[in-house]
Amino acid sequence: MIILLLGPTAIGKTNLSIFLAKKLEAKIINTDRMAMIKETNIGTAKISEEEMQGIKHYFINNLHIDDEYSIYDFQKEGRKILNELIKNNDNVIIVGGSNLYTKALLYDYKLYEEDKTNDLFDNLSNEELKSLADNLNQNDIHKNNRNRLIRFINSYKNGNKINNEINQKNKPLYDFKIIGLKTDREILYNIINIRVDKMIEKGLFEEAKGLYEKKYKNLSNIIGYKELIPYFQGQISKETAVDNLKKDTRRYAKRQMTWLNHQFGNIKWFEVQFNAFDNTKKEVMDYITSLQ
Repeated sequence: MIILLLGPTAIGKTNLSIFLAKKLEAKIINTDRMAMIKETNIGTAKISEEEMQGIKHYFINNLHIDDEYSIYDFQKEGRKILNELIKNNDNVIIVGGSNLYTKALLYDYKLYEEDKTNDLFDNLSNEELKSLADNLNQNDIHKNNRNRLIRFINSYKNGNKINNEINQKNKPLYDFKIIGLKTDREILYNIINIRVDKMIEKGLFEEAKGLYEKKYKNLSNIIGYKELIPYFQGQISKETAVDNLKKDTRRYAKRQMTWLNHQFGNIKWFEVQFNAFDNTKKEVMDYITSLQ
């Protein structure tokens, strides 16, 4: 059995995934790009070794922060692992974090090995360059986000349609069930604010400052860290940095839910009971048991 677990950040996916993996004797595949990075822990709310409780996890701490690692790379490696687990009759829990990584793993996405050279714009006419620029704006891709920019341009040059409505393939390649966690938006936003405060208590500023001083080029692309850089540079106050972090995380959660609602079908949604999360666990497990 393959279970895909989806939901916005801070909704409780990690907690639920451990519970389900223990019940089903399953392995866990992570699709959250930020959890793959070794150097970032507090700001990404990454699962710890202790929290894993001995359960096998794939794609946790497998990348250096400045590694050039594409969705194409993940798709190849992820499908190889998933196919092997299926061959061994293992149950699998896929915990979605970066939704495009999740879709690339499980659906009929046609990806190509990316051109990472400086010749990305070769052989594009002026009309094509204008079309590309328009689509970059429509898809909210910043010119300084090099990795995402490279993926987008390569997709264009390989002949794919750029519009999200057309580009996202919806044909599943595996047999899996989708479980979604949701809650009222204001409740989620409050949970996010509280989580950020707890991250700060755990030493987020100290962790981020250490990474900033090492001049990692990709740090400025990671929510949880990029908001603190202007503070380290003396441009804003600590309070403003915290407010920006909370605001960006709330916006990210909103974008995630919008994406989930538009890009994934057949989601069995569960309303999270934050004050009685064991009830949510039981509801989900009862549903999974009914499928067996």
